[in-house]
Amino acid sequence: MTEVLSLPEAIGRYVHDGMSVALEGFTHLIPFAAGHEIIRQQRRDLTLIRMTPDLIYDQLIGMGCARKLIFSWGGNPGVGSLHRLRDAVENRWPRPIELEEHSHAAMANAYHAGAAGLPCAILRGYLGSDLVGVNPNIRFITCPFSGEQLAAVPALRPDLAIVHAQRADRQGNVLIEGITGVQKEVVLAAGRALVTVEEIADDLRAPSPNSCILPHWAVSAIALASGGARPSYAHGYYTRDNAFYTAWDAIARERETFLAWMQEHVLMKDEELSAKNAR
Repeated sequence: MTEVLSLPEAIGRYVHDGMSVALEGFTHLIPFAAGHEIIRQQRRDLTLIRMTPDLIYDQLIGMGCARKLIFSWGGNPGVGSLHRLRDAVENRWPRPIELEEHSHAAMANAYHAGAAGLPCAILRGYLGSDLVGVNPNIRFITCPFSGEQLAAVPALRPDLAIVHAQRADRQGNVLIEGITGVQKEVVLAAGRALVTVEEIADDLRAPSPNSCILPHWAVSAIALASGGARPSYAHGYYTRDNAFYTAWDAIARERETFLAWMQEHVLMKDEELSAKNAR
């Protein structure tokens, strides 16, 4: 039975120190609200998994939540580096972080393998790539039928998947519209899945041609989080805050400005944030 919880309850119940957690969403529907609640609840030693980690992972890493990052390409899209990630790698601040870098194709295939219950993903790729020399989890096998050399990577099976979506019904079925990314695969691959949504409705309404429905039996809990993808966007609800992505470069570049922004915009108590946003 899918639980319907508040976001603080959901994070408190499903996110624990030392877990592997994948917060997925490609370009839009990035679960920022869930990431912020993880930071507020001071979870530690997490293995964070994500294709294209961007600002929310910069924030999680900068606040000391992460022990390891499994990823494919990390940066501030269209702007530049993730400065908190760089500080952790180069200067071990606020703590050292272990990196396991893959290509996008390998990450997507690894989620597929995890969803299918397979031990590894097999794909064409990585021939000539420098990643092979720094990632021991990239290996090569010979196809027993064709003799072709193929790449193999371990399946991704996070302890917990967190995704954001437009709507859920009261039974726990979830509708994702727009760019669907790997949300379906990560939910099916994970041990448990938490979905934050813009609204909970009596029914999901007619889906658009480019949509995906996650069935209630694949979803452990639903949490209402209106605006939960900002500053990314939620197709059909609000647009991407491009100015914030640009501003983040200066905010995150120095530790002091980063910590001050996090204190003012994330670490405040809910009632203080609500009062500030109402002004």
